[in-house]
Amino acid sequence: MTPSTYTVAGHWIGGETVTGSADTLPVVNPATGEVVAETPAGTAADVDRAVAAARAAFPAWSATTPQHRADVLRRLGAGLAARTEEIAQAITAEMGSPIGMSRTAQVAFPAAVVESVAGLADDFAWTEEVGNSLIVREPIGVVGAITPWNFPLQQVVSKLAPALLAGNTMVFKPSENAPLTARILAEVAAEAGVPAGVFNVVYGTGATVGEAISAHPDIDMISFTGSTRAGQRISAVAAATVKRVALELGGKGANIILDDADLPAAVERGLMMAFSNGGQVCGAWPRMLVPASRQDEVVALAAEAAKQYTVGDPGDEATRIGPMASEAHRQKVVGYIERGIADGARLVFGGPQRPEGLTVGAYVQPTIFADVDPTSAIAQEEIFGPVLTIIPYADEEEAVAIANGTLYGLTSGVFGEPEHALAIARRLRVGQVDVNAGHWNPLAPFGGYKHSGNGREFGRFGLEEFLETKSIQR
Repeated sequence: MTPSTYTVAGHWIGGETVTGSADTLPVVNPATGEVVAETPAGTAADVDRAVAAARAAFPAWSATTPQHRADVLRRLGAGLAARTEEIAQAITAEMGSPIGMSRTAQVAFPAAVVESVAGLADDFAWTEEVGNSLIVREPIGVVGAITPWNFPLQQVVSKLAPALLAGNTMVFKPSENAPLTARILAEVAAEAGVPAGVFNVVYGTGATVGEAISAHPDIDMISFTGSTRAGQRISAVAAATVKRVALELGGKGANIILDDADLPAAVERGLMMAFSNGGQVCGAWPRMLVPASRQDEVVALAAEAAKQYTVGDPGDEATRIGPMASEAHRQKVVGYIERGIADGARLVFGGPQRPEGLTVGAYVQPTIFADVDPTSAIAQEEIFGPVLTIIPYADEEEAVAIANGTLYGLTSGVFGEPEHALAIARRLRVGQVDVNAGHWNPLAPFGGYKHSGNGREFGRFGLEEFLETKSIQR
């Protein structure tokens, strides 16, 4: 696709394009540095208009049956699947995800989430009897959704699908760095039968549009995915109107490899969980915790496996790591690599230099450090890039302490004899643990402890986030 393919004529409010102000924001392809589109720079007035549309649409939409809303969701999911290639190309252009991953994780995954949420409608306990009380679960109202750039479609679908099934309406602000899929989603939603005003899109910056959504008195709930710092700001702003705030924030996942693990399998999976999407994944495992006596084995396996992670043009089917999502983010990741070297970690693969032959674009080398101090910056802070830190531990008590020893608590992995690994998994202060590369379950909850946020996504747990509970005594 050429840059001229991507046109965002305006916000999507009340089922139609709304031009807004004359100011625009560029969308830059991180592989080339070229501007591939422009979006409106939304204002508080644009948010007001979108909220008014969502508020007006709420009574009729919330009065429909869950089964009707589920049917709409199924059509929405099918519509996304039908436009897979268009969406995948847009995501690759706007944030650099390799095209193979864009087609699968970036598009097929959200389509599967929509289908799984629609399947909740029939069996969910919308009402129940408790003694002489009728317990009723009702939509919360107008939801403000704010999402990051790393999974532009998945992040909003994980909010939109349960919010719509619950009977809510939504005002959505996509990341200004990766906004192209938002318009496609709005078109697909309208074609699927989502009424005008139920789903609205306002483009713009967090400082302007995000603040206006968070503060708006007619928005009943904020669902945010992004950095911990931004989540803290949203919580502070939203507190003035006492609205519900659900946060899915940063992570610093640990992959604990026990002494009885299948070492090659554990390292291979761990590397994938560190480098997938260029490491730009909140649920990544950038820390690999290994028995000190086996660190050299792990380093050799990891360095050899890392050679398979080819860096290059994200439009090339052979590429496994594309550019970072922006030049500013590339510089941040490189800064962490340089910090790791300066702090004495042992560099065993990659480094801060640009990948060979890639002088243009926001590219970094996949990088592996060993003998990493668990209290160092590269082991504590969210780098959000393809940087793996291998941390040796003396015994399992130390391994658990290291794994739990950050501000974050989103995901982790454990490899070892199944019951042994499960026992360790139970001790981790995180919202999700994969034991021996356990398969993803779209009905299981996803969310964090500590500074990784609050609330849950997926399955009935995600649906409940968007519902109020009423007790009627009789």
